[in-house]
Amino acid sequence: MPATIYDIAKKAGVSIATVSRVFNNSANVSDKAKKKVLAVADEMGYHPQAFAQGLASRKNNTVMIVVPVISNYFFMEVLGGIQDKLSEENYELSIFNISPNKDIQEQVEHVLKRRWAEGYLFISIHLNDKDWSKLQKYNVPITLVDEHYEGFDSVSVDNAQGAYRAAKSLFKNGYQRVAMLSALETSKPIQDRILGYKKALSEFGIAFDKNLVITGDTMYRDGFTERAGYEAMIKILTMDPMPEACFCASDIQAVGALKAMQDTGKQIPIIGYDDIELAEYMGLSTIRQPMRDMGFFATQNLIERMNKPDKAISQTIYTPELITRTSTEVNGKKIDA
Repeated sequence: MPATIYDIAKKAGVSIATVSRVFNNSANVSDKAKKKVLAVADEMGYHPQAFAQGLASRKNNTVMIVVPVISNYFFMEVLGGIQDKLSEENYELSIFNISPNKDIQEQVEHVLKRRWAEGYLFISIHLNDKDWSKLQKYNVPITLVDEHYEGFDSVSVDNAQGAYRAAKSLFKNGYQRVAMLSALETSKPIQDRILGYKKALSEFGIAFDKNLVITGDTMYRDGFTERAGYEAMIKILTMDPMPEACFCASDIQAVGALKAMQDTGKQIPIIGYDDIELAEYMGLSTIRQPMRDMGFFATQNLIERMNKPDKAISQTIYTPELITRTSTEVNGKKIDA
């Protein structure tokens, strides 16, 4: 359970009244006692505002989503699964949008300190293990989606395996010079997908060429946009020699890449990643990750954690699936999965 004013008082070695005076900024408290109480509160993940707001700040029927981008296709698919599960339960849903222009760790701690919800779903929030461990002091139910840390429940996809399957299918069908249409290389999903791409290269005895990992010039949303995909594919199509095929790091980038091929009159086989709903109607071959299922089961795990705080940690890692469609059919040639 989250820390209470009683826990703060006990650990700080002061009375509950003293803690109350500190949180209410009363003048009748020594600087030494104030510093001690605030240090203990911070250590235990307790924020004075939670005390000041009383019960209203600790709703026991609210689930909060914490997400960096609320308008991308991946999130909307995951959100559908979350809503499917919450429709079966008596919980309200709120969303906190992480700003890309501010420190992510500080924003996450800001949310947890204020106890705005009983449980939290962190979607595509990527921190290092040290920063994830710092969040455990808040002692609130947290489930990670599209991320993995051993201290929290999580639902994710093996991104490296997905990229490996995509690239392997192209190499297996005789393509030797395969480009990877990438995004911001410091983003964790891209790091994992590059690992999978390299694994497939190694398996077929092909040397890794960093010049074949291509990004667009627009880094809005870390480059996971139609515009960035268009820009990157224009670069790919003007290379000499031109790559024979392309693995694209996301379906939304592939939308732009397909438009670039249409505009230039050049075409190479392309495989996306995600299998958003639009992919089927574009005929886009892609790596399917079960986004709606991820949202549903992450929410189910979170509710179970809220009801049984001491249950064993649950970590689900899905194996992505290759879906072949017409985007990998060039000059009548189809690829085998």
